Amino acid sequence: MNNIIIEDKDYKGLDFNSSTLKIGSYENCTYVNCNFSNFDLSNYSFLECEFHHCDLSMAQLKNTTFKDVKFNNSKLLGLNFFECEKLFLSVTFENCQLNFTSFYNLNLKKTIFRKCNLHEVDFTETDLTRSIFDECSLNRTIFLNTNLTESDIRTSYNYSIDPEINKIKKAKFSLDGISGLLHKYNIFIE
Repeated sequence: MNNIIIEDKDYKGLDFNSSTLKIGSYENCTYVNCNFSNFDLSNYSFLECEFHHCDLSMAQLKNTTFKDVKFNNSKLLGLNFFECEKLFLSVTFENCQLNFTSFYNLNLKKTIFRKCNLHEVDFTETDLTRSIFDECSLNRTIFLNTNLTESDIRTSYNYSIDPEINKIKKAKFSLDGISGLLHKYNIFIE
């Protein structure tokens, strides 16, 4: 494997299924309107990079490093973030489609999800302590043994979180969203 290091480079409008992105470490790079869908990003490292209007749907992420990476207005459908390098994982998502993605058993403390669709996302055994879900749709998202301590979910909607099997101490919820905490009891709140 080549240990190339690429720094401060901008990539615009590229389809990486038909052009080459060499395995290596990419630092402070920006990707705009790039297609990584179904691309094998295994063993790549992205440090302090930004992805704008990119499609990474169904990309392979085995041992991929995402450290201080921002995803904006991007499509990240069906990704298995749990296969990433866990040690340095730190990401931010804004206006992203994250449907069918899995964050199983990851440490995502202080992660920001802003204006994202997170339908049928798996947060099983994920540590989301002090994370922010700002105006996110969480329809059929799985929270199972998830740590949501001190997380802010006040502006998000369509969630179902069972307080008996998740840690929600000091988490913030809106009064409008309280039914998402009582969903399993099949009661009506008016």
